[in-house]
Amino acid sequence: MANLDRVRRWADALIALHLDPSWSFGFDNAKKRAGLCNFTAKRITVSRYLAARYEDDEIHQILLHEVAHALAGPRAGHGPKWKATAQDLGYDGKRTHDGEIADDLAPWVGTCPAGHTHYRYREPTRPLACGLCGRGFSRAHLITWNRREITAAARRRAAAATGT
Repeated sequence: MANLDRVRRWADALIALHLDPSWSFGFDNAKKRAGLCNFTAKRITVSRYLAARYEDDEIHQILLHEVAHALAGPRAGHGPKWKATAQDLGYDGKRTHDGEIADDLAPWVGTCPAGHTHYRYREPTRPLACGLCGRGFSRAHLITWNRREITAAARRRAAAATGT
């Protein structure tokens, strides 16, 4: 599990080495995405919740991924320019976020008839069917949603899981 103080030092060092001084780093409260490069604010962020679940090498790759976005520019996406920039930085090209989410913080928990569990951070506004049970919408795979209360203490525990 990554130590948030160490992640901040790595991020600040990468920004100082590769970007102009107007760029900054911070942690955010994202629960599904690991990192973000905000071109408007000139800010790179990493999810404090997901950092608590990843090892140091994975977090370092996320930082390289986001710095490559900042260097390649807002129009590069994940295209050839971004890929070349990322490789030059030492990014290994693997997917940095393989789907582990902070599901313990999702207020909406759904179950399909086969027992698959689904998580949402916003209240579902329409009927949803389980994609694990079949392609397309089918009432036979309808997900039943329940709201659970996420306490402030649970959020603090999730954010502090790194030991910082």
